Amino acid sequence: MPPKITRDDVLQVAALAQLDLTDAEVDLFAAQLSRILDYAGLVQQVDTAGVTPSAEGLTPAPAWRDDEPRPPLDREIVLAQAPDAAIAAGLFRVPKVL
Repeated sequence: MPPKITRDDVLQVAALAQLDLTDAEVDLFAAQLSRILDYAGLVQQVDTAGVTPSAEGLTPAPAWRDDEPRPPLDREIVLAQAPDAAIAAGLFRVPKVL
């Protein structure tokens, strides 16, 4: 069983982090952190002797497609869908970024 977190432990960490905690918060955090350590102790007791280590739970599908040349989009069709386009200049009009 992992050691319990005491009020003094919480106060020491709070001092290092320059946190001003109330007495109720110190008691709450001590109890919560002790429960977290208890749970971690339970997890460590699980028999994983036959489990192969893995960096991920599932094998992800490939994220990339083959790069194949395609014809470009028609400029007039694309500009017609823009909220504000300078069609004569063939450009998109966007707000200034300052």
